[in-house]
Amino acid sequence: MRNYRRNSPESAARIVSMVLLADCHVSRDEMDALKRHDIPHRLDLSHPHFMLVTQQLCDDLRTHAEMPWQGAQALPTSGWHAMLDEIDDTGLRLILLDLCATLVESDHHIAPDEQTLVHSMADHWHLPRPVWRSRARVQPASTRAAAPLVAC
Repeated sequence: MRNYRRNSPESAARIVSMVLLADCHVSRDEMDALKRHDIPHRLDLSHPHFMLVTQQLCDDLRTHAEMPWQGAQALPTSGWHAMLDEIDDTGLRLILLDLCATLVESDHHIAPDEQTLVHSMADHWHLPRPVWRSRARVQPASTRAAAPLVAC
């Protein structure tokens, strides 16, 4: 995996991108939420630059994976923790946790891989786990959303 400067917009965007890709699907609702909440701009990136970071993450995952991307459970904990360790600013950590929870809930269900990554972010950073809104439901592991817009 490539390294980014500590607390850089790219290191923050990669974490958001990882959560977007956690369940192997990026839904239209998630892409709409990305734009509606102006997440790239809030990370000090243009939308094309954010998408470049997402593509670079996909490239890294393909390069370092022994098999096609199967979701967050395929990511070694050490790799995820290394990404999280690139963010040491508490304010930025809180912002990222909130943005990721917002994106995960945007399609009205929470895939187990998405929940695992968001909870592990909070735990690793010693922050409270987000409280999921009632309209978002945790999706059983056996079901997947239809037709991904982005696939690694």
